[in-house]
Amino acid sequence: MGGTEATSALGILSEKMKLLLLFLLAFLLSHETGADEIIGGKESKPYSHPYMAFLEIKNHGTQYYCGGFLIQRDFVMTAAHCAGRFITVTLGTHNISKTEATSQTFNVKQQFPHPDYNPQIFANDIMLLKLEEKAKLTVAVGTLPLPSISSSTSPGEICQTTGWGKIGVNDPGSDILQEVKLRLMDPINCKVYHFFNEKHQLCVGNPKSIKAAYRGDSGGPLICSGVAQGIVSYGRRDARPPSVFTKIAYYLPWINQILKSN
Repeated sequence: MGGTEATSALGILSEKMKLLLLFLLAFLLSHETGADEIIGGKESKPYSHPYMAFLEIKNHGTQYYCGGFLIQRDFVMTAAHCAGRFITVTLGTHNISKTEATSQTFNVKQQFPHPDYNPQIFANDIMLLKLEEKAKLTVAVGTLPLPSISSSTSPGEICQTTGWGKIGVNDPGSDILQEVKLRLMDPINCKVYHFFNEKHQLCVGNPKSIKAAYRGDSGGPLICSGVAQGIVSYGRRDARPPSVFTKIAYYLPWINQILKSN
C-alpha cells in the first residue's frame, strides 16, 4: 500500500481506530529484529567471563574476527576455521571498541590447527594458539577448565556461550560481550547437517527457540557446569538452531600433546 492510499484509508477511520493502528505498527516495527544482542541472549556483566579472548585475524589483505578462550597462560583455544596469516589476541576486555585498562594484547607466536581439519565440512574444527608471552592472571583475565576424558554431556542440559558476534542475521557484530544460554540437543536434531558426527561434535540449541551463536562468535566456548565442553563451529545461514559445536573431550589427547610439547 502506497503513502497516499494509506492516508486515504486512515482518513475514513475513527480517531480511536487510527490510534490503535499506529500503536500496532509501532509495536511490530520495534520487534522486527528480535533482540539487540547475541541472538536471543543478553549483555554480559563486565569481566564475568575472564577467559574470553577476542581474535583479530589478518589473511591476505582481509581482516575478520573470532572468539576464543584462555586455557593456559600462554595458550588460547579457538576454531580451526579462525586461522590466518597473523592473529592478535586481546584478553580482559568487555567493550572491544574501547581501550580498557584491564585488557592485555598479544601476538600469536604459533597456530596449531588440528592436522585433520577439513574446511569443506568443518570436521575437526579446533585450533590452539601459542601466545608470544604469558598472560598475567587478574580479576579480568583467567583460564577456563577443560573437561576430563571421562566427562560427558547429556541432551537437555543447559549450557552457555559468549561472544562479540553478530547481534542479528543482518546486523553488525556487538562491541560489548554478549552471552546466551543454549540447550544441548539429541544428535538426531543435527542430522540436517550432512556431515555432522556425534562422536566429535555437539548438537546445540533448541529448534523452537531464537537463541543462537552466530557469525563472529566462532571459536568461543560452550560452557557446561563451569567447564568448556564445546567450541562454536558452524550453523545455518539464517541462524536458526540447532548449530554445531566441536566436542572438546574427544580431542583431549591431541590437546595435551600440543600443550606438553610447546
